[in-house]
Amino acid sequence: MNKELKDSIPTDSEVILGILNNSESVLKRMYVAYFPMILQLIINNNGTADDAKDIYQEAVIILYNKIKAGDFELSSKLKTFIYSICRRLWLKRLSHMSRFGGDIRDFQEHMHVEDEVEKQNDMDIQFSKMESALQLLGEPCKTIMEDFYIHNLSMQDICERFGYTNADNAKTQKYKCLQRLKKLFFQQK
Repeated sequence: MNKELKDSIPTDSEVILGILNNSESVLKRMYVAYFPMILQLIINNNGTADDAKDIYQEAVIILYNKIKAGDFELSSKLKTFIYSICRRLWLKRLSHMSRFGGDIRDFQEHMHVEDEVEKQNDMDIQFSKMESALQLLGEPCKTIMEDFYIHNLSMQDICERFGYTNADNAKTQKYKCLQRLKKLFFQQK
């Protein structure tokens, strides 16, 4: 997660004020910030990426209309509110589509809003800690880790890029870098 993305996540009040002031940029930032959570919800519950886009769009419209109506009162985090709306919409769609031929109540026990949002928050914290540890790692380790784990380069490609004599030497260096990264990651609070 880069710094620009972190800075672009709007606060709950920014979203509400942004909607009241017809700010397209706030809606875009909100979309980018919360869509991955909804995508994961829908895909984990027998949906597709297109289903997730549809459900998320419906939820944003519901939120937009509630805020514009003037009687919107947020009693939780906006992230939780959006997740809850999406969850309800998805359960309703599953019921209408009769994908499972069951009662909607059968699915509710498997889709706990608070648990999923809490899991997502924990993952966000872990990714942030990993990003910080990666920044502290320094070069060439940072680039080696990114090349191998993010860009999926082979050890041979890394060997050639950094001028190691063979792929085994590159692998040894990657291992040392990984050990340093783990140490930096677990030292954080």
